Amino acid sequence: MSAMKYYAIIVAGGSGSRMESGIPKQFLQLNGRPVLMHTIDVFYSSSLVPEIIVVLSTDFHSYWEKLCLEHDFIIPHQVVNGGEHRYHSVKNGLAQVKGPAMVAIHDAVRPCVNLDVIDSAFRQAELLGNAVTAVKSRDSVRQKTETGSLSLNREDIYLVQTPQVFSSEILNKAYEQEYRIDFTDDSSVVEMSGVTIRLIDGDPRNLKITYPEDILVASTFLSHKK
Repeated sequence: MSAMKYYAIIVAGGSGSRMESGIPKQFLQLNGRPVLMHTIDVFYSSSLVPEIIVVLSTDFHSYWEKLCLEHDFIIPHQVVNGGEHRYHSVKNGLAQVKGPAMVAIHDAVRPCVNLDVIDSAFRQAELLGNAVTAVKSRDSVRQKTETGSLSLNREDIYLVQTPQVFSSEILNKAYEQEYRIDFTDDSSVVEMSGVTIRLIDGDPRNLKITYPEDILVASTFLSHKK
């Protein structure tokens, strides 16, 4: 059995402004329970049994506790305070990691992530230092320019997902950097620290719940999940 430790930092700090809802999207009902519970559950089901850290705005800690009681949700996880930006939220979660370890960072609102993708990301990161899930673009892609737009080869375009898995050593070094507005995800933070990002196959069904209709799609995916 491997002596490596595994963690999953689940980032749940979103406000849900685009969901036309009074509560953040990670708490919306999906097939009978909040979105966040589905996400925690799939990571807990991993054969690597990662320790789960949920990063949540302090305004919603008591609300989450209430939901856990209502749904008899007893999967062990640690709740830590969210930050001003995703960068700061992840950094707060990372402070709870006792290294050396492999750390998966995942969006709370991607509840349809496949268990095989999670395990593969952990294993590939052990070999390569990092593993970032992504899917090849199915659509034609154009880049906006000052004079119009430019066609790009979609064979070279990948849409980045989560989980994104890194060694704790790589993450700790990367998050010593000062926050920058172009830190759009964890791979961008790590890349800026000088590390080459390794892409691995994600899953087209691993959608990020952003708009109201996404709940319906996610419900269908979860209902047909093996």
